[in-house]
Amino acid sequence: MSILFALLIDRWWGEPASVLHPVVWMGRYLGGLGERLPDYRPAAAFVLGAAYWLAGAILVALAYGYAGFALAKLPPWLDSVLTAVLLKPLFALKMLLGEVAAVEDSLMRGVEQGRVRLSRIVSRDTTRLDSGEIRESALESLAENLSDSVVAPLFWFALFGLAGAAVYRFANTADAMWGYRDRREWSGKFAARMDDLLNLIPARLTALLLLLMGPNRMTWLRRLPGEAARTASPNSGWPMAALALSLGVRLRKPGVYELNAGGLEPSATDVSTGLRRVERTAWLAAGVLALASVRHGGIGHAWY
Repeated sequence: MSILFALLIDRWWGEPASVLHPVVWMGRYLGGLGERLPDYRPAAAFVLGAAYWLAGAILVALAYGYAGFALAKLPPWLDSVLTAVLLKPLFALKMLLGEVAAVEDSLMRGVEQGRVRLSRIVSRDTTRLDSGEIRESALESLAENLSDSVVAPLFWFALFGLAGAAVYRFANTADAMWGYRDRREWSGKFAARMDDLLNLIPARLTALLLLLMGPNRMTWLRRLPGEAARTASPNSGWPMAALALSLGVRLRKPGVYELNAGGLEPSATDVSTGLRRVERTAWLAAGVLALASVRHGGIGHAWY
């Protein structure tokens, strides 16, 4: 029952201290190696970026694979509990919900405060956004990170145990730090492509489950592929479009894409509904993935 135990740990205690957080350790590895990579010529930057990515992924897989192997020798109940403890830092539901809720709380005190708080969770320039655009950006981050930060690590855990979740978390962190179309483009290209690959199924699973949590499921399901294709990303458009359709709101990045263009500008009520719907979707995903692990036995002792 490790997946559900881990979600309960997340709800009760949230994130561990930074000094104990494996994603922080991954970030230090990636940050230290990534600083000089863009200084190389494109071909060399790509090869070195791929090599450093693979080395980090192998280290993470070995560490968590060994942990899973060691825990499997314990009594099943203790294995489940300790596996949940190690799994918890590899996803972040409570923090995601809290950060998006904090944007809305700040917006209630003024647009400028909403902009500042939003800048903590999105990479776009927030200095000129109005209240509607702030809510659109917050809901986009909520949907995208439901897939990237919750469903995807649980999906890979269900398939490959702790090693699967940890390698995914490393890949997603690498993309967040290296995968930009600026001077880091070539050094981060391999990381970006690996993140795209690992998110192909989780993004679509997240979108499907999000629609199941809302009204007019079949109507929105037919529109989902077309709306998701409006974004350049092969994955992020799926959960964002699903949330936009489910809430009946418009989500857009001006000059880049517009999802559910006929929808309304999101309100505070929409943000509140979105937060509840995303939390329920996360629990539904956990249940589905946990059940799949039981039925098929999983790989890497996903359940005991």
